[in-house]
Amino acid sequence: MTETPALDPEDRKIVTLARSARARNGVPEGAAVRDETGRTYVAGTVALDSLQLSALRTAVAMAVASGATSLEAAAVVTEAPSASDEDRAAVRDLGGPGTPVLVAAPDGTVRDTVSAG
Repeated sequence: MTETPALDPEDRKIVTLARSARARNGVPEGAAVRDETGRTYVAGTVALDSLQLSALRTAVAMAVASGATSLEAAAVVTEAPSASDEDRAAVRDLGGPGTPVLVAAPDGTVRDTVSAG
């Protein structure tokens, strides 16, 4: 992973977790979110015949299902240039419009940070 010098250690952690989920599961995307208590939720892309979810929406769903009431940050590791509008909307629904979404390349390099807004 290429180091991103200005990245907070907690943000670096969720990027690393997202990258690991992507690699471990052999899926197009990996994601991780951090809730208001510092707990993290990690997920990969879900691609079933009856259910299609991006990694980031899956991670948000896992946080909600575990009782999280807010998000501090989110990260997605993807080949895509940015987080989709639908992914940012899911983060916004739980974390609010100012929640940062870190978008990283498969090697872990953070390419962009966008708000969920």
